[in-house]
Amino acid sequence: MKDLLGKISTYNLFNYLLPGILFVFIAKDFTGYNFVQDNDIYGAFLYYFIGMVISRVGSLVVEPILTSMKIIIIAEREKYIFASKKNDKIELFLEINNTYRTIVAMFILLLLLKAYPYLQYLWNINESETPLIVVILLLVIFLFAYHKQANYIEEEIFISSKDMRGKRHKRGL
Repeated sequence: MKDLLGKISTYNLFNYLLPGILFVFIAKDFTGYNFVQDNDIYGAFLYYFIGMVISRVGSLVVEPILTSMKIIIIAEREKYIFASKKNDKIELFLEINNTYRTIVAMFILLLLLKAYPYLQYLWNINESETPLIVVILLLVIFLFAYHKQANYIEEEIFISSKDMRGKRHKRGL
């Protein structure tokens, strides 16, 4: 277990594992739902996954809402890459920023979990339908996360290939 924790990056620790653990323990007291695991290994994986879900909700839901409300402004990717090459603290600031976004998403999800019994009653959702709803929501979240990540990769490749063309062109002069 110690070896596994040693291999987790600070990003994964503060944006996945920590929010997952916090969510599980706050949910137990705040909502009555108990996700706490007796087995530490199962618990670590479950808490990490819960944290990953929370982080994706932050990225796919919280960030766009806050951006559309002009509460935050997202820099263009090319500007971020250029600036982070000049100032290595920008990556740390981004990691901290993403941690805050994930914590915001965690509290929103805790509120939704607290409200779920009332929503079940309002929308006449049977308890047996809840696992299906959860699976569908997780599928949608990770499909959108996959799409967003693929776009980042494509953009990175585009930016890198642009840089390479510029370097080749300069050498030819």
